[in-house]
Amino acid sequence: MKKHRGISYAKWGYLFILPFFIAYLLFSFLPQALTIYNSFFDNYRQGLTQIGPTFVGVKNYIKLFTPDKTGTIDILKYAGNTLILWVGGAIPQIVIALLLAIFFTSYRLNIKGQQFFKTVIYMPNLIMASAFSMLFFTLFSNVGPVNQLIQAWGWSDVPVDFFAKRVTVRTLICSMNFLMWFGNTTILLMAGIMGIDQNLFEAAEIDGANSVQVLFRVTLPLLTPILVYTVITAMIGGLQMFDVPQVLTNGAGNPNRTSMTLIMYLNNYLGGSKNYGMAGAISVIIFIITGILSLIVFRTLTKKD
Repeated sequence: MKKHRGISYAKWGYLFILPFFIAYLLFSFLPQALTIYNSFFDNYRQGLTQIGPTFVGVKNYIKLFTPDKTGTIDILKYAGNTLILWVGGAIPQIVIALLLAIFFTSYRLNIKGQQFFKTVIYMPNLIMASAFSMLFFTLFSNVGPVNQLIQAWGWSDVPVDFFAKRVTVRTLICSMNFLMWFGNTTILLMAGIMGIDQNLFEAAEIDGANSVQVLFRVTLPLLTPILVYTVITAMIGGLQMFDVPQVLTNGAGNPNRTSMTLIMYLNNYLGGSKNYGMAGAISVIIFIITGILSLIVFRTLTKKD
């Protein structure tokens, strides 16, 4: 007896997802592969003369980890700067965003006007980082409003040079990153909490759990996937930090390169000498660092007791 084959719709599924894979291949995979390829070549411009591309193996990587005349390994110094600036901006951002998300979504407080607060909190995220940096540069310059207030109140007879001290420059950068992104983080965490079954909170309350117990026994465990996503994306954004310190310090990473980030270091090779080999090597190192740290964060936050 002849069997009738059913209609297969699988090919339509592959057809619909094909544009995504084509876009990924053209705009993500191929650039990554070319970056890794270029990292093994000397390929730069000296004046009007183009040098290379010449295969040099791992010479670019060795050069990156070779100390300069002062004994400083630049890429390690800038990696440390990037880590400090990320921790100073992202950790307070996530903690405060989590507290605000818990406050606004509390079933006990039943806060009204959540949409209004979401809009207000998210508004700083709409400002371009370069505009934010120029605003802070103007506010804290020697003739800016902050210095005028300091002198008017008698706290100092001369203007305070906020951009000459490592602590103040780093504080300004961390503050800007915090203000720009904590609204986005708050909304993500609010969405995560609102996605938790409210019956669980009611059951915990019936069992006599207080607010702290509900937070650590119900909210945080069920919020773990969103927290992992938030921390990892914040970390990736931190490792790619560029626009805020670039504009605020005019690309110099002052004072004494203590606010120079890894991407600013990468940009120095791309801007002047067009050294694609060294820039490619730095990109690969940043990619490896990002992967390792992401794995550590994922394993740490998802580890079962």
